[in-house]
Amino acid sequence: MDEHALENRTVLVTGSARGVGRELLLATAEYGADTAVHYHTSADAAREVAEEARSRGGGDTEAMTVQADVTDPESVDGLFNAVESELGGVDVLVNNVGDFAPSHWDELEFETWNRVLETNLNGTYLCSKRALAGMREGDRDEEYGRIVNIGYASSEKGLVSPVNFPYFVAKAGVLMFTRMLAADTQEDDVTVNAISPYVVENSDEFPVELPRGRPASFDDLAQPLLFFLDPSSGYISGENIEVDGGWLPEHV
Repeated sequence: MDEHALENRTVLVTGSARGVGRELLLATAEYGADTAVHYHTSADAAREVAEEARSRGGGDTEAMTVQADVTDPESVDGLFNAVESELGGVDVLVNNVGDFAPSHWDELEFETWNRVLETNLNGTYLCSKRALAGMREGDRDEEYGRIVNIGYASSEKGLVSPVNFPYFVAKAGVLMFTRMLAADTQEDDVTVNAISPYVVENSDEFPVELPRGRPASFDDLAQPLLFFLDPSSGYISGENIEVDGGWLPEHV
């Protein structure tokens, strides 16, 4: 992708104060994007990311921080209103927020069960719906809109386990939603795709044997993101790239 490909475009990555979200947002800043760092409770970390984004953009890019609960419709509306007011319409939405609950299903509190489903699936739905309201207006100089959802490797193949079950269910739903939304935006110059990692370098738990002897790096995840965001990728929609090193859950 051209080093200036994202100039004059606004990128919003949910949950970008830390971890994968942080690194994906910073990767877009390096290509000239104006960035919105979303956080729920990590205000200080979000401000640091915004400063780093400005630095990586070479001083010509803008960055802001914005607080919201992506499971609450009014909060999501406020999130987008704030970004649109300061940076303009959202051209790129990366739905990264999603809680993880690595416990046996019958040991989970109901609140935890709901929170995993809500942050992963409902948050993706609410943010995508609000982003599309702006992307479909078509009043920008160039027709361009990108939504990228974060899934989980092999979840679309029906991967399940008694441990972390609501996460697998939610991520399967995210990938179904991705395909549906891609079909529903064919006339809008918007693409909707997904990136599904297995184990990432900042994961809380690691299996005994890792594919290719290591977890996915943040750079491994940034590569498909930048591919989807490339202006020349406008015909690629409804796709899911698994970043898992060739992992086969059947062999575990």
